[in-house]
Amino acid sequence: MTTVLSNPLRPALLAAARSPRLGATMSKMRITRQLVDRFVAGESEPDAVAAVASLLASGRFVSVDYLGEDTTDAAQASATVDAYLSLLHAYSALDAGERALEVSVKLSALGLGIDSSLALENARIICSAADKAGVWVTVDAEDHTTTDSALSIVRTLRQDFPDLGTVLQAYLKRTEADCREFSGPRSRIRLCKGAYNEPPSVAFQKPADVSDSYVRCLQVLMDGQGYPMVASHDPEMIDAADRFAVHTGRSVDSYEYQMLYGIRDAEQQRLVGDGKHVRVYVPYGNQWYGYFMRRLAERPANLMFFVRSLVSRG
Repeated sequence: MTTVLSNPLRPALLAAARSPRLGATMSKMRITRQLVDRFVAGESEPDAVAAVASLLASGRFVSVDYLGEDTTDAAQASATVDAYLSLLHAYSALDAGERALEVSVKLSALGLGIDSSLALENARIICSAADKAGVWVTVDAEDHTTTDSALSIVRTLRQDFPDLGTVLQAYLKRTEADCREFSGPRSRIRLCKGAYNEPPSVAFQKPADVSDSYVRCLQVLMDGQGYPMVASHDPEMIDAADRFAVHTGRSVDSYEYQMLYGIRDAEQQRLVGDGKHVRVYVPYGNQWYGYFMRRLAERPANLMFFVRSLVSRG
């Protein structure tokens, strides 16, 4: 497997993503807010809906994330639920085909850090409303300390909402086994490489090892009975998905590619032009700082784009 170029500043950027003080400082910088627009659809629901409408018109699917995480206040968790319910109502005005619309939710934004039962009930409210609206729901992955509780909640919710999706992260050493568990009928797994700063005891550290793990996990999902969601911008992973789909005889309706809003737009449109299903992860809201820093940490190109913009405006 070819070694993937890593960002040498990744650990520092991921640590910075957890810093409220730095977040407050960067949020006040005009240049930062302008560059955030590359990765975030906006701060308001109308901003998100406008971005969604544009993507749907281009033949792409969407998954919208109302930004926020690590909530320690029950009222804030309830406000997050209300934001999703409002978004689901706004979806009803869009001209979208079957399976085109989805929401992504972080359980820590729904109160996982307060009480797992609170997060479960808040997630159930969203899943119920989405089910009535004909919209998919996927539970986002967070750092490894939340994985067991998150998957436990997913198992519980799938008893009533069997199409509930979840995210598994290939850099975690446990993920291949998790893929085997969640590869059964009607399962929907979004497989990504991972975007948090994890210790060597639980996660692969070298980019090449993460890529190798991704391919192994992807093969498990493609061999399974579920609906794999190939969340990667890496050309090697996209090519691997193509190969596995051909080998397993999967139709284009039995899996999809996923990419982030503002990243590799031309590649997204190329895949759509080839008849593939592509879903774009569309984040919005004013809690954009942590998400933005993780995007900078993921790829040197993102960080250099930010640095060049700072220098050119300095």
